[in-house]
Amino acid sequence: MRRLVLIGAGVLLATGSCAMSGVPPVNAPATPTVPALPVPGPVVPAAPPARVSDFHLSGEPRQGGVILGRAPASTTSLQFNGAPLPMDNAGRFLIAFDRDAGNTATLRAVLADGHMVERTLTVAPGHWRIEQVDASPIGAAATTAEFKARRAGELAQIDAARRINAVSDGWRQRFIWPVKARISGLFGAQRIYRGTPGSYHSGVDLAGGAGTPFVAPADGVVILAASQPFTLEGNLLMIDHGMGLNSAFLHCARLDVKEGDVVHQGQMLGAIGMTGRATGPHLHWGMKWNAARIDPMLLAGDMSD
Repeated sequence: MRRLVLIGAGVLLATGSCAMSGVPPVNAPATPTVPALPVPGPVVPAAPPARVSDFHLSGEPRQGGVILGRAPASTTSLQFNGAPLPMDNAGRFLIAFDRDAGNTATLRAVLADGHMVERTLTVAPGHWRIEQVDASPIGAAATTAEFKARRAGELAQIDAARRINAVSDGWRQRFIWPVKARISGLFGAQRIYRGTPGSYHSGVDLAGGAGTPFVAPADGVVILAASQPFTLEGNLLMIDHGMGLNSAFLHCARLDVKEGDVVHQGQMLGAIGMTGRATGPHLHWGMKWNAARIDPMLLAGDMSD
């Protein structure tokens, strides 16, 4: 006699005496295994999408150096060493390190969702040498009294020019040399003027011949074109490249541009001379980012390029 046995979830199998004796019938299907149902647990929310949450930097943090960067996505404000740092519409920015900068610096970004991203930079030290210069500490002035009387007004003009903050994208360009000539003075060197210690050398000296033309290393706006020689700088020209970055060209024989002119990379600006405190014809190219004095060589790179 055959019986119907209920197996699992509603499956009917016919069995006979072979099944009853423990010997399975030929071609009998295996008994299906019914998986256990999972035990309900708490609902775990999906992980939020990854956020681009770090700075992208190009350049080396070092005394006298410059870095170009891009802020994290959705950054609403930036700070560098606690001070506000401007950026363009794409989140790009520039930072630089003074010749005497400390060994660390801090970048901080505040994002639209309230999160803060911070990066601490280790600033490599510069290596500065001592230079003996056979020139008068008071430059073109005849006496110390005359130097002091003239110098205050000159410094006021330079300070006013640096407060202009002209609009330019020159800071984003790869800088070129204003003139290709022998480098006769390095940035950062401690200078001794006829036995009197002076301030460190704030730029790079290019010993071109008198009258040799020089050009704009990057786009910018003329913020100062001296109408008469300064005591130390001589005929002084200053170009604002935007974002607080500017160039100064000293000791010029002549200037071919005027204040307010928009200049483009490679455009002729003037000619090399030896006005002001100079022992021979050369172009002094100095650069500043806000209050930080920086090394033009680190922006212009190899002169043979």
